[in-house]
Amino acid sequence: MDDDSSIREVAHLALELVAGWRVTTAASGTEGWQRALSDRPDAMLLDVMMPGMDGLTALRRLRDDPVTRDIPVILLTAKVGGIEQQKGEDGPPAGVIAKPFDPMTLADEVAALLGWQR
Repeated sequence: MDDDSSIREVAHLALELVAGWRVTTAASGTEGWQRALSDRPDAMLLDVMMPGMDGLTALRRLRDDPVTRDIPVILLTAKVGGIEQQKGEDGPPAGVIAKPFDPMTLADEVAALLGWQR
């Protein structure tokens, strides 16, 4: 989930076309959290800096709910250094990917962080 529609579109295309994964997008932390409850995704990419419910708040909600607690979450952020200090506070994410990311290697980065084969 990302509030920037162009980033959502690029990530969506990169993960669906390059990796062949089924991707659902969300424009806010609240929408992403609600979709996680209803869709129970295999993993989530979560932008840290969003208006309204930011990514760290969404991560906290995901970790607090038994339905979404075990969904692997990869944080997307332009401020990787600052996020490293907060990673453990909300239940650790599966990893962090810096923005801007390379759409051609995004699927490989996600797979590597999650321990998935591509």
